[in-house]
Amino acid sequence: MARANKSIYSALAANLLIAVTKFIAGAFTNSSSMIAEGIHSTVDTSNQLLLLYGLKRSVKPPDKYRPFGYGKELYFWSFIVSIMIFGLGGVVSISQGITHIRHPETLVNPGWNYAVLALSFVFEGASLIVAIKEFDKTRKGLPWWRAIIKSKDPSGFLVLFEDGAAVLGLLIVFVLMVLSHNLNMPFLDGLASVLVGVLLIFVSFILARESRSLLMGEGLTPETQQKLKALVEADEDVIALKSLLSTYQSPKEVLLLMILTFQADLTTEDLTNAIDRLREKIKQEYNIIKFVIIQPQSVNVPERDKSEDIYIL
Repeated sequence: MARANKSIYSALAANLLIAVTKFIAGAFTNSSSMIAEGIHSTVDTSNQLLLLYGLKRSVKPPDKYRPFGYGKELYFWSFIVSIMIFGLGGVVSISQGITHIRHPETLVNPGWNYAVLALSFVFEGASLIVAIKEFDKTRKGLPWWRAIIKSKDPSGFLVLFEDGAAVLGLLIVFVLMVLSHNLNMPFLDGLASVLVGVLLIFVSFILARESRSLLMGEGLTPETQQKLKALVEADEDVIALKSLLSTYQSPKEVLLLMILTFQADLTTEDLTNAIDRLREKIKQEYNIIKFVIIQPQSVNVPERDKSEDIYIL
C-alpha cells in the first residue's frame, strides 16, 4: 500500500500543478485541445483523491456491519475512477473537440501552449517514471500485461495507466497543435481533443474491466490452490480436501473456505485441535490469508466429480 501511495501522491502533485496552467493557457490561446488537456488533468487529480480515499477506507478494521472488513472499498472506488475517466475525461473532451471542429478558432499566442505542454510533459513524465518503478517492484518477473491482469491492487495499475495516457495525450496535442499553427488549419486543434477523448475512453474500458473483476471477487491462483491442497492433505488427520473457495477482500486480505474429510476415528476434541492446527499452518505459510473457515465433512459422503474439488469464489 505504501508503494501505491507514493505513486498516487506523485501523480496528484503533478496533475494539480499543471491543471490550472492548462486552463489558463487554453483561455489565452483559444485552444480546444489545451482545454481538453486541462479537463484531463482535473479528472486525474480527482481520481487520485478518490483512490487515496478508497485506500483509507479499505484499512478500516472489521466491525459488526462488515465482519470481513472494508477491503473492497478500494475496488469500489477504483471502479468509480474508471467511470470518471470515461464520463468526465473522454466524453467531455470529445464533445469539446467536435464543437471546435465545427466552429474552429484560430490559435492566439500559441507560445503559451507550447510552454505549458513542455512543463506538463516534464511533470507527467516524472510521475509516470515513479509509477513504473513502483509497479515494477510488484511484478515479480512477470510480463507487464500479465502482471496488470494478475494484480489485486488497482491503485498501482490505475496510476500507471492514467500517467501513460496523460503523456501520450500530451504528445498528440503537441503534434496536432504544431500542424494547426503552421498549416493554418485550426480544426486540427479540435481533432486533438477528440483523439485525447478516444484515448481516455479506451483506457477507461481497460480499467473498468479490471476493477469490475476485482469487485466481483477474484480468488487465489490455481498454483496457490494446489499448494494449499498439498499442505492440508499432508496433515495426518486429513483424508482429502473436497472443496476450496477463496476471494480477495482487499489486495492484502484473502477469505478462504475449505471442506475437508478427516479421519473417522477422531474425537470432537481431536477434530477441533486439527482444525486449529491447520488454520495456523495456513496463516503462517500465507500471511495474505486472513480469514480461514474449515468445514469438516463425513467420510461417508459420496465422492463428487474431481473437477469440482477446487474452485474459486
